[in-house]
Amino acid sequence: MIIKDKKGQALVEYILIIALISVIAIALVKFLGGYLTDALTKASCSWSGQEYAEGSKPGEGKCVDNLTNNTSNEGN
Repeated sequence: MIIKDKKGQALVEYILIIALISVIAIALVKFLGGYLTDALTKASCSWSGQEYAEGSKPGEGKCVDNLTNNTSNEGN
């Protein structure tokens, strides 16, 4: 049997390529997700005037109040 129409074959190949790229992208985000989260947290801390406090694991960093700007006069 001779197949003359190869449009379906090309479509399947494109779908397989897209699926492979998607799997690789998901794996990279899963592997580097904590570092990406920390980078976004650092940026948001600087925008909000807070300091970035590193967490024990990647992705656990958080913004804390800047203690140098929040000095109080408790003794007066």
